[in-house]
Amino acid sequence: MSGDQVIKVGSRKSQLALIQTNHVISLLKQKHPNKQFEIVTMSTLGDKILDIPLPKIGEKSLFTKELETALANGTIDFVVHSLKDLPTTLPDGMVIGAVLTREDPRDALVLKKDLTAYTLSTLPPNSIIGTSSLRRTAQLLKKYPHLKVENIRGNLNTRLRKLDELDNYKAIILAASGLIRMGWEDRITEILEEKELMYAVGQGALAVECREDNLDIIKLLDPLYDLETALSVTAERSFLKTLGGGCSAPVAVFSSIKPKKGNKVHLSLHGAVWSLDGKDEILDNCNTELVVQKYIRCNSCPFKKESVCVDIENCSGGADGEPSQKKPKIDKTIPAEVLKDDPHEKCPIQIPVGAEFMGKCPYLEGKQNDTKQLDKLDIKQCPFINKQNATSERNTNEVDVGNKDNNNSFCGLVSHRNAGIESMELAKKLGEDLAKKLIKDGALEIMSKAQAIVHGETVAQNIVQN
Repeated sequence: MSGDQVIKVGSRKSQLALIQTNHVISLLKQKHPNKQFEIVTMSTLGDKILDIPLPKIGEKSLFTKELETALANGTIDFVVHSLKDLPTTLPDGMVIGAVLTREDPRDALVLKKDLTAYTLSTLPPNSIIGTSSLRRTAQLLKKYPHLKVENIRGNLNTRLRKLDELDNYKAIILAASGLIRMGWEDRITEILEEKELMYAVGQGALAVECREDNLDIIKLLDPLYDLETALSVTAERSFLKTLGGGCSAPVAVFSSIKPKKGNKVHLSLHGAVWSLDGKDEILDNCNTELVVQKYIRCNSCPFKKESVCVDIENCSGGADGEPSQKKPKIDKTIPAEVLKDDPHEKCPIQIPVGAEFMGKCPYLEGKQNDTKQLDKLDIKQCPFINKQNATSERNTNEVDVGNKDNNNSFCGLVSHRNAGIESMELAKKLGEDLAKKLIKDGALEIMSKAQAIVHGETVAQNIVQN
């Protein structure tokens, strides 16, 4: 890579994706002011088709395949992803060259504006909470049985508008990191603590994917590679990978890392799986101690400039989040009356609660003002129905991958220079050990039942429609 060469950066076209990509580029320009960057946007399959379920722990390549193809053929040099969208096993020749300092990984409660005095526990009985996540659904059903949980479709912008302008939902649950990066922190009613609602593997972290053999790009990304985040997400991704990352079931984690004396850190990982209704739960935790070659310091640490942290035992650990972006306005180009009568909400295909939806349905695109068109749709052509067998096969194949990495990476991540191979291996082993504890207690049986229900309901609906 010559000094004059333009570095091409791949990104999805969504507003949040572009904010994240521009953030990474701005950080790189601070380190390399003479480098030129060009954003190459493209739509993934997940952006084009609405009615494909994508549980947060399930098939992820629908959001990344086109970008990774462009990366493999050299059209682009690296891609910025939300780490939770990346499979735990990457395509041959691909690595995660860096993960940035993690934004808040927790979930956020967003209440209707006239209900902000409430919490999840104090909301009136039968209040409807909108979410499109198996993980959140199962935990809400278990911990807040007085509430109802229903799917809410659309992107972040659309979900907020549906909460504000319709009477369907009293609250929605979203990733805090997405709201923060969009500059919409003021919409957060409450940050849900990890013990109240455990989060998705890798949530809140940005990952930069590149070719394994592109050492120039890996070197370019090195200043952005955060040590604490690398160790934490390696353990989390290893946990999910050992369980079988393609299973359609509620899986969640939370991790913490705390500096100790003598360049040692204490890494803790909690993980859990649930049945779809939240009634069955298997939860456990594991801990390990790692040696690093650099002190982990909070960005606001008062001892940051000292060679030794004076009060290390009282340090809370954890790094500050990424710089906030300019606050964009909520897009209101879709008329309120169309939002209220959204045909996607009237789709005759009953998608299981907890499924994830992205993009636009090609069979409803351009017909938002005529919901009668639904009666004329050929259900056999529904992409949700047509993709089920293929998705099921992909999920089964992913489980067979086991713990093999395609290269010398750690669940896709290159080794961090201040962690070393041994500490990265220990972080990976921590996730494996925790997963094995849950498997011993019956986690795979719960996950298999959940997967069978998700795919079984879809097949049943197909039979009924025919």
